[in-house]
Amino acid sequence: MTSSHSSTQFSDTISAIVEDHVMLITINNPPVNAISASVRQGLMVALDWIETSDAVQGVVISGAGSTFVAGADIKEFGQPVTEPTLPQVTERLAGFNKTIIAAVNGAALGGGAEIAIACHGRVASGRSSFGMPEVKLGLVPGAGGTQRLPRLIAADLALDMIGTGRTLKSAESLEIQLIDELADEDTLITRAKNASLKPAAKRVTPHYDAQKFANIKTAILRKSRGQNAPLKAVELVELSQQLDLSQGLSQERQIFLQLRDSDEAKALRHVFFAERSAKKPAMLEGVSPKDIKILGVVGMGLMGSGIIVSALNAGYQVIGVEQTEEAALAGHQHILSILEKNLQSGRLNTDAFERQKKALTIAGSLESLGVADLVIEAVFDDFNVKVKLFQALDQIVRASAILATNTSYLNPNEIAAATLYPQRVIGMHFFSPAHIMRLVEVIHTQYSSLEAVASGFAVANKLKKLPILSGVVEGFIGNSIFSAYRREAEFLLEDGAYPHEIDAALEDYGFAMGLFAVYDMAGLEIAWAKRKREALNRDPQLRYVKIADQLCELGRFGQKSGLGWYQYVNGKREIDPVVTELIDAARREKNITPQSFTKEQIQQRLLQAMQTQGNLLMQNKIAASASDIDLVMINGYGFPAHKGGPMFAGGMLN
Repeated sequence: MTSSHSSTQFSDTISAIVEDHVMLITINNPPVNAISASVRQGLMVALDWIETSDAVQGVVISGAGSTFVAGADIKEFGQPVTEPTLPQVTERLAGFNKTIIAAVNGAALGGGAEIAIACHGRVASGRSSFGMPEVKLGLVPGAGGTQRLPRLIAADLALDMIGTGRTLKSAESLEIQLIDELADEDTLITRAKNASLKPAAKRVTPHYDAQKFANIKTAILRKSRGQNAPLKAVELVELSQQLDLSQGLSQERQIFLQLRDSDEAKALRHVFFAERSAKKPAMLEGVSPKDIKILGVVGMGLMGSGIIVSALNAGYQVIGVEQTEEAALAGHQHILSILEKNLQSGRLNTDAFERQKKALTIAGSLESLGVADLVIEAVFDDFNVKVKLFQALDQIVRASAILATNTSYLNPNEIAAATLYPQRVIGMHFFSPAHIMRLVEVIHTQYSSLEAVASGFAVANKLKKLPILSGVVEGFIGNSIFSAYRREAEFLLEDGAYPHEIDAALEDYGFAMGLFAVYDMAGLEIAWAKRKREALNRDPQLRYVKIADQLCELGRFGQKSGLGWYQYVNGKREIDPVVTELIDAARREKNITPQSFTKEQIQQRLLQAMQTQGNLLMQNKIAASASDIDLVMINGYGFPAHKGGPMFAGGMLN
């Protein structure tokens, strides 16, 4: 410990100063004040010193910069634990003999929230937020969160926070009594200092609504889909109402350690680190993106409208273009309806709503795109249509502007080659609905400059999307693997499984819906049209399953027609004998003797198909890493995150 007249340094990350008999402790571990060993050790040393000091009558803990404490130090993930542990720190804070107030100046997440609630009171600024997102990493709060929070606020509200991992803003935190006071940023420390000089308040746990608790529990269990952490979170919050605090803390620690070493937690940690890595591909290291301020979007259907809404949310000036005034008006109305829903739900305030409306220009002519820094096309997925559009844009936009194609299956190399400046052409494959889905595949063609690709990444990041780098192959990463997955599912039909059996196996694995139920929901006719276009070039030697074509020929296009892979009676999905007979007939025609498959066998065949295609993409340098493939399948195709993705599940990480 080193001292000066002004401050005391208790560790590299913990400093303090005494003002008016109050010790102001600052956690300074940039960039997010993560709870490292240095932070934990420094806090304990500070508390040792304060405990014996007559000069200090109260304590305030705050974070340096704009964050209070944003959770654990990711550098320590998977490493042996260094004492003191966080539970030891929070136990010391909670039982301390002088009043400790958390001055929450920003995000208090995970262990940061546990530190705050272990203090005797909380004063927070308007930009503060509280959350316990541990379930998203396959964990539960392990430093008293599951036991102290339900004793601080109503248990139903605590269950909602802990079981879903959602984050609360300051106003809601005050409303539910998670914090005691809201303060302006410039008065935060003063208000906390004054509070710390008062005896710690005797708190009475607020009454909770038993029915609301039961409803929240049901919702959490329903959404868990095979995940263990949400179930354990529910169990621990329930125990907080049945056991004394010391017993509850003991149970919490035991369950936390079990979950920490589980396959589920390992998978979710893999996803966490994969996302960090994917946003900074090695190929773009040291490459600066262009400064993109004005975005153009051509095509204002469902996809284009979703891209525009995302761009408006990110603060871009946006020019939306359609071929006709009528189509432009329809697209504009759809965009406004989304913005209005965001306003009504509270995702936008009135000022932001008006600002976004003003940032949008709608035009019926491409000429207005002359000022755009990047133009994304979201027009019909036809090669000639896209090439004609890009050739027209060549004559309108600056040579330095970037052109991005949103194609799903066409070859961006060929689109780029037909333009004047192929080096500025990239792919940005959004997933529908684009204002909701996180995933964007950023495609580097054989011509794309690194600056253009880096600019695509920068825009996707600003849109709060998850950009994944992909090379050029039909369907890129996601649709390429999905095609292999779908093909294997159809082979399984001929080999002996039925749609409901395959769907049940997938849902048992953790998918929200089975593959054939998803087909029916999306509609079968679009994929049918694609198969008909490809029929002339299909290799007759390759195995082909025609059952899906037969369904479409019978007018069975899915839920909207009441008939698809299933029949829908009063909206309820049911097995259809007609489909069963079609499958049986297909087996007889090919002289296939049907087998019986267990759920595990079905799961394994489908996983193997994804993994095989994933390996092929890596060998051909389409995908930069196995973890990128996992992220695409999780964020674009519903692969359960708690399984880590198909490549992780197969032990195929590079």
